This record gives sequence, C-alpha cells and structure tokens, in this order.
Amino acid sequence: MTRAITKAVFPVAGLGTRFLPATKAIPKEMLTVVDRPVIQHVVEEARAAGIEEFIFVTSENKDAIKEHFSRHHELEKALQKRGKDAELLALQAGMPDPEKIKYVFQDEPLGLGHAVWCARDLVGEEPFALLLPDVLVHSNAKTCLAQLMDVYQQTGGNLVAVESVPDDATHQYGIVDIERGAAHTHAIRGMVEKPAPGTAPSNLIIMGRYLLQPEIFDILSAKEQGAGGEIQITDAMIKLMASQSFTAVEYEGVSYDCGSKVGFLAANVAFALERDDLRDALLEEIRKLV
Repeated sequence: MTRAITKAVFPVAGLGTRFLPATKAIPKEMLTVVDRPVIQHVVEEARAAGIEEFIFVTSENKDAIKEHFSRHHELEKALQKRGKDAELLALQAGMPDPEKIKYVFQDEPLGLGHAVWCARDLVGEEPFALLLPDVLVHSNAKTCLAQLMDVYQQTGGNLVAVESVPDDATHQYGIVDIERGAAHTHAIRGMVEKPAPGTAPSNLIIMGRYLLQPEIFDILSAKEQGAGGEIQITDAMIKLMASQSFTAVEYEGVSYDCGSKVGFLAANVAFALERDDLRDALLEEIRKLV
C-alpha cells in the first residue's frame, strides 16, 4: 500500500538574476502571470492535487512571499466594507491556510539538491511532492501534479513528470532513459543532465514536478557536488534508483518556463486567453501588434 503524499516542497531561494532589474526588490516568484504571482499558481496546482502542507525553502529578502501567503485582515475588511465581493473572493481563492505553510532557510545557494535537503526536518519520514516554482503547467484536465498522484496510487515509488522536446533540443535539459510502457507511463532506467547533441537516450525531459520517497534525504546528506559544483537532485535520484523504482509520466498539458523571459510572457498570454473576461480584448490587442 502506498503512503499518502500530503506535503510539498517549493524551492524559492533563487536570486532571479535573469529578470533584473525587476527582481532587485521583488522575488522572481512574485512576478505575476495575469493577476497572480507565479508561486501562487504553483501552490494552487499542489492544493488541487490534495497537498495539505506547503514547505517553502527560502532565503533572505524573500519576505514578500511570506507576506503574500499571510492573511491581510485590514485589506479583507476594507474590501468587504466597500462591497467588493469579487475582489475579496479573488484574494482568498485557492490560498491555503497560513498555518499549513512552513518556511526553512537555505543559507547558501548550493543547488536544487541542497534546497530539497534543507526541507528534510519538515518533511520527515514521508514521501513528498517537489514543485519547481519557475515552471507553470497549463492543463485542460487535471493539474500536472494531480496526474502524477493518480499514477502514484498505482505504482508507488518515485515519479517524475516528463514531456517531449525536439531531438535537437535535448542537450538543454535533463533527460530520462526509459523502458517504454503502456500509454503515458514508463519505467526509468537512468537520467542524464544536458547530454551532448546526438547522445540523448530519449527526447523526454524532466520538467519540474516530482513525487519522491524520503530516502532521497539520506543521499543528499552526503552533499556530493555535481555539475556546476552544486548539489544536484538528479544525481541523488540516480543513486536512489539502485534501490527504488522511478516512473516517468508524460502528463497532459503545456509547460511554461517562467524562469525565461519568453516563457514568462508566453505563460501570461496562455493563462489570459483562458479567461472569459480577458480573451476577446487580448486577442484584439494581439492582432493590432502582429
């Protein structure tokens, strides 16, 4: 019987240098896609998948994230007094209970693996979800994480969301080596980070959503450095693969890399076009531009 996953880790300690000067005073995770910060979109995805506890691995100068996920009683009262019911509903919708949000500091930027390791005491001896806040997933069906959860109920073990890219782009990503299975799930035999052009074992990239067993912390505790001199989560997963199963899940949806300017702009357009109150007006403006 698989152990239920109720906790999620969000590594939000990065500096966001690719968006300077915008991120000089504002955390990159607080940049907005339509009318919500990127990190709220990701938290809402986790909440919709059944996550009950939200663990932010953060750093200095990220107070805006904590403030955003705290209740603003004066603002709520002001909106209620003015009869701004729609605005009040938008403010509260999709937000988890502040008591269910925990924070832990990553004192040094030592890599994604190190950020995950920093959450070990809050996660404990439980399987957990890991969501990279730079990646937003637009899906018409269940959220990406919810799709992983469905597969997890059948397979247990560790799961990684993957998507296909053109063969000539595989050198830019972490790639899984798989034994193809039925439908959209495949056993993972190995992983390689940014393989040389023409050497990738598949065209399926690791895209930022994981379900991991707590034994990953034992491996990360060795703090072995990998590519770029950082502690890599991919290296730890490869080691854990020797004793536990890993499954790749080709989810239904489209991902947007909000860590890049083009991906961030594309996410804004895609999420805005989904809204009935914005679609027609936005399309009209786009036609004027192109």
